[in-house]
Amino acid sequence: MGKASPDQVLDAALDEIATSTRLTVLTDEPANFAGIAALLLASVTVTAGDGNGDFTIADGDTNGRKLTTAQQADISITGTGDADHVALDDGTDLQYVTTCTLQGLTSGGTVTVPAWDIEIADPT
Repeated sequence: MGKASPDQVLDAALDEIATSTRLTVLTDEPANFAGIAALLLASVTVTAGDGNGDFTIADGDTNGRKLTTAQQADISITGTGDADHVALDDGTDLQYVTTCTLQGLTSGGTVTVPAWDIEIADPT
């Protein structure tokens, strides 16, 4: 017996992440939404929703589905520290956290977060 998951099921998870309205650059992985404040180095407002400018849902690179978050250029740095995580939140809930290349940031500068994907593979 084969395994399958329709695109709309995979898209539902990605649609939830795409409700995010803020992207943050952090010094570590936050445990929850409240934990972001203590780790925050930089943040930028993003436009929620698939196809609205900052998020795009499409076929995955090899299978499944993916959510692409658009590049965010010249984000103002408000804290000093070593950035190693990027998070998305909707102002109330932490939606997604990922690692990023370790980079030292200094308050008063800017940082660019390149476009990146969240992929959900088809079941195997």
